[in-house]
Amino acid sequence: MSKAEASLERLLKVFTKPESKDSRLAKIEQQLSDNVADFLSQHVVSRSTSLEHIEQDFNAWQIPEEPEFVSTHAQTILDNLVANSVNTYSPHFIGHMTSALPYFHLSLAKLLVGLNQNLVKIETSKAFTPLERQVLGMMHQLVYDQPEDFYQQHLHSAQYSLGTFCSGGTIANITALWVARNKALAADGQFRGVAKEGLAAGLQHYGYRKLAILSSKRGHYSLSKSVDLLGLGREQFVTLDNASQRLSPEKALKWGQDYQSQGNKLLAIVGIAGTTETGHIDPLDELADVAKELGCSFHVDAAWGGATLFSKAHRHILKGIEKADSVTIDAHKQMYVPMGAGMVLFKNPSDSNAVRHHAQYILRAGSKDLGSTSIEGSRNGMAMMVHASLHILGRQGYELLVDQSMQKARQFAELIKQHPEFELTTEPTLCLLTYRLRPSSIQRRLASAEESTSINPILDELTVSVQKQQREAGKSFVSRTRLEIDRYAGQPITVFRVVLANPLTTEEHLKEILEEQLTIASTSKHWLAFEEDAKAS
Repeated sequence: MSKAEASLERLLKVFTKPESKDSRLAKIEQQLSDNVADFLSQHVVSRSTSLEHIEQDFNAWQIPEEPEFVSTHAQTILDNLVANSVNTYSPHFIGHMTSALPYFHLSLAKLLVGLNQNLVKIETSKAFTPLERQVLGMMHQLVYDQPEDFYQQHLHSAQYSLGTFCSGGTIANITALWVARNKALAADGQFRGVAKEGLAAGLQHYGYRKLAILSSKRGHYSLSKSVDLLGLGREQFVTLDNASQRLSPEKALKWGQDYQSQGNKLLAIVGIAGTTETGHIDPLDELADVAKELGCSFHVDAAWGGATLFSKAHRHILKGIEKADSVTIDAHKQMYVPMGAGMVLFKNPSDSNAVRHHAQYILRAGSKDLGSTSIEGSRNGMAMMVHASLHILGRQGYELLVDQSMQKARQFAELIKQHPEFELTTEPTLCLLTYRLRPSSIQRRLASAEESTSINPILDELTVSVQKQQREAGKSFVSRTRLEIDRYAGQPITVFRVVLANPLTTEEHLKEILEEQLTIASTSKHWLAFEEDAKAS
């Protein structure tokens, strides 16, 4: 085989669109597309290849000195990368918030890469800028439902922003709390604001000892990152215990009053609309009132649960979200858009001005450039994917998907309840639930508080072992987490965690997953020991 050369002529070919569908590059492109399609059509979640073995394919740390043919590298990608990826399309993949996508996104992804727009500035995105603003407007209306003249005034305004599009919920949450901090320590008299003078000067001017953010114990880890990045300190991300998996408004109010009586300032209460571990929703309506009483910002992290607003039958469970100063929603979760599509929405369109930045060469004052109010600078036009889904699926399409997922979760919960060897540990609020293996041979013993304290750690080991073996086998996948459960007096236990958002998953698939877990567990030393103890008693 001939050797690839580093020449300007060859490089030019790599940057040039193939002239014919029969050209070599076009054939390589088709091969890659066909291979991905074949991979996604398989029901296997992943190969049973160990991560250590896969790492051997990526052990070189030197940049290749000489080029190689596109066809050669394409084959390497297929053999080493695609073949060992996780098939998130599989109906047996129910362990995380990543799911099958509408197939039109594969074609749109090619368009997105081909256009290579940069949304930091209109000069590098043009039509993508008003498109993104339209998407933010549509999602703002879904949450806040303002009158028509509100959106006519603010949708494409250079002075206001209905929100910020970003790569995901982490950046969205950080942006929301960044805005909250800058508003709380805004310019006042001789003080030019925290954005210019810094946190220490802001605290001194306003007479605060510390600033804190309050959430439930189920709050996302991005909130801890936020207080770190904003200079508040990780100890100022305060979480309250919640065996019910929800933040108590009464506890939040009392804690906030005590904290502020010590010369501190509660910056924000963060309500969770769909916790990542259990899918629970905080009492948003009551928490909004608590935030108002305490004089702090109210942010809702609806990265997961925000899509519930599409459902007329279920949107009531997010009652109070419209009172939030800001809301995070991830389109790459329950809106079935590829990874990298999140947003934060602001009730007050002027709030984003608290973090507005300008630069003479790119983000000039008075422009409509989106980069002036976002943490990220250069980023692609992922809003196009959301725009496409909102039009191709429509609200009614999303409603069907949300309703189906929630119904599926309830069906799975019933399967678990009816199975003598399993225990449902949290009921589904949305389409997440948790459960664990609970051998019928020990059910009576678990009813004893004393015995459950000693048995639960053994069941924890069993859960971890089964989850790992099921994952490594590659046929199906559920995740695991640790929770405090009321029925066990708040004792933390390890549980299986499932997310039933994949529309391709059926009840039969769920039965197969339970059966596989039971098969794995029944040969374990813990299971056999439980059975022996039951026979002896």
